Amino acid sequence: MIPTYNRTKYFEKTLISVLSQDPGVEEMQIEVIDDASALDDPEPLVRRVAGGRVSFVRQPRHIGQVPNFNSCVERSLGHWVHILHTDDFVLPGFYERLKTALAARSDVGAGFCRAVFVDGNDCWVCDSELERSTPGILPDFIERISVSQRIVTPTIVVRRNVYQKLGGYLPDLKYTPDWQMWIRIAANYPIWYEPAALAACRIHSESETANLMKGGRPVVDMRRCIEISRCLLPPDHADTISRKAREVASLKALNFAWNSLTKAEYRAALSQAWEGLRCSSSPRVVKALLLLLARVAKAGVRRPIRMFQRVYNRARV
Repeated sequence: MIPTYNRTKYFEKTLISVLSQDPGVEEMQIEVIDDASALDDPEPLVRRVAGGRVSFVRQPRHIGQVPNFNSCVERSLGHWVHILHTDDFVLPGFYERLKTALAARSDVGAGFCRAVFVDGNDCWVCDSELERSTPGILPDFIERISVSQRIVTPTIVVRRNVYQKLGGYLPDLKYTPDWQMWIRIAANYPIWYEPAALAACRIHSESETANLMKGGRPVVDMRRCIEISRCLLPPDHADTISRKAREVASLKALNFAWNSLTKAEYRAALSQAWEGLRCSSSPRVVKALLLLLARVAKAGVRRPIRMFQRVYNRARV
């Protein structure tokens, strides 16, 4: 299931990667759900690349990214659902490897593989962290996924009835609806892991994630996700896990702030740093903020120094 909206730059590669592994219409539904694109209509590209093999559906009006994800789930017909963004793609063996692994596991709620991260030119950037060296169930995964986002969407398939039982993605979380969904699944079902890198996630400046990064919203959503998910955690570890998750979110926020500073996006940097300190002001976070201030001072940019000094003073209070 491929949600689209206003961007087709990388879409052809996405479609070709799926079609190259197509087992046939009897085994796999391939459908594009367009969120009423006003630019770069994807339908001509779908018809040119896939002919009639790929179904195309257009929303009657623009409903937003997360509701469109939920439409993908609602329209899916198979036992397993794979949501694939138009700038990501699958690598050879993705569907067959996961199908073979999950065929005999009726208890598993979802399965995912290791990810490759590439840039806008398909150049390798890095691989995701290795969860385990052999395929299998991830024990106590709820305690790891609740601390930080460890699954990128192109790598995971979810059993359709799991989506139905747990409900859809939460529309209020613009940046973290997927993370919160993986936490919900991990709290209720075993999750299978394939250590081979079989799907690629693209990092580029035109992505929806990059647009959200321009303000403090990603950090707000991370904090909100942690709050919502606390009730799903093992009661005897919930406080510790939530505290650690807030610290990780805060450290990520300071990293976001530095990236914004390098682009002279000072207001966004200040917003990200402040929202990060609302997540946590642990000694580790304060140390990271001091290091950030030192980097800013070394760069010789006075305006951000004054701004971040105010943030630091708030953190001390």
